[in-house]
Amino acid sequence: MAEQKAPQFGMGARRFGRMNWLGLGALADREIRRFLVVWTQTLLAPLVTAGLFLAVFALAIGPMRGEVLGVPFLAFLAPGILMMTVIQNSFANTSSSIVISKVQGNIVDTLMPPLSAFELVLGYLAGGLVRGLVVGVVIITAMVLLLGQGVAHPLWLLAFLALGAGFLGALGIAAGIISNKFDQIAAITNFIVVPLSFLSGTFYSIASLPPTLEALSRLNPVFYLIDGARYGMIGASDAPPLLGLVVVSGAFLLVATVCWHWFRIGYRLKP
Repeated sequence: MAEQKAPQFGMGARRFGRMNWLGLGALADREIRRFLVVWTQTLLAPLVTAGLFLAVFALAIGPMRGEVLGVPFLAFLAPGILMMTVIQNSFANTSSSIVISKVQGNIVDTLMPPLSAFELVLGYLAGGLVRGLVVGVVIITAMVLLLGQGVAHPLWLLAFLALGAGFLGALGIAAGIISNKFDQIAAITNFIVVPLSFLSGTFYSIASLPPTLEALSRLNPVFYLIDGARYGMIGASDAPPLLGLVVVSGAFLLVATVCWHWFRIGYRLKP
């Protein structure tokens, strides 16, 4: 009798219809619980960091800096700090989950159940998206209560926060798949994610840059996230918000598709 082949990762017998909602829900629940259990590190710490950024800039530059895009400097700065914090936390949630599973040797526990590559991407994205949005809501609440920072266009702000958390969450999945050790994921964070966050108009308007640097900034999807959040909060931006939605949506779909393909073929995941 011929030897029976073992099922491929994530491709076991499908008895759940087109979508394994039970398995997807369990994976998403696990990813969300991961950061809620250590909320002081994942929710409180980002709030403190954002507050320190605002405090330092307010003390060092605020009194001497005039208006930017027609608003006080701190009002201009706050949305950039908000989005930067959201996307960094979303990236950290998805990338750390995969790398920790690899280092501990239990990544197979996620890959062996009957979850398709699409469901795996959605499950991991759920954790990054929820963490990013919760961090965003916490920071916005603090800005409204402590700084009197208003929200000019709430729906636009929500759309860009969700897209930012989704895009960097997908980028975190890709980074987690590529990385096998903590120092590798740290290198991606320090040399890719942080520079993309800082050099995207977080602390300045790109209109003040030389033409070449301004053109390069417009090629950075994170710029449109920062700029979109700024439009949502203060009603002013360097680029049309609709253009930002299109650019970031395209970048998100591209990265998410790459993650789906890597899960499907088991790239750097199979032992």
